[in-house]
Amino acid sequence: MLKSVHHIAIICSDYPASKKFYSEILELEIIREVYRKERDSYKLDLALNGEYIIELFSFPNSPKRPSHPEALGLRHLAFAVDDLANMILKLNSKGIKTEDIRMDPQTGKKFTFFSDPDDLPLELYEE
Repeated sequence: MLKSVHHIAIICSDYPASKKFYSEILELEIIREVYRKERDSYKLDLALNGEYIIELFSFPNSPKRPSHPEALGLRHLAFAVDDLANMILKLNSKGIKTEDIRMDPQTGKKFTFFSDPDDLPLELYEE
């Protein structure tokens, strides 16, 4: 039986830019960083509130993944927030553009989208 989501793996094109984005802009905690010489690849383990959630990888010459229009496969990653407006202001002050706030018609909750350095769609969902 499935117990929980263990982690999400993300392959980036510019490791320093993505490391900065996830660790400094989104303020995820770096648990471990490993350079794998045989693969010319970095692996960065990141946590949110002490829980391991993301493996950030770099690989040479990875193909681009289409994000727009919406491609088949993983659509986006969503992060829960208590105060959506405050989080949007924080991201905008760090140079991250966010879409207009939308309302989930089923739950009445507010949400918005923004992108990581490789245009991976990320969602903020107010709880």
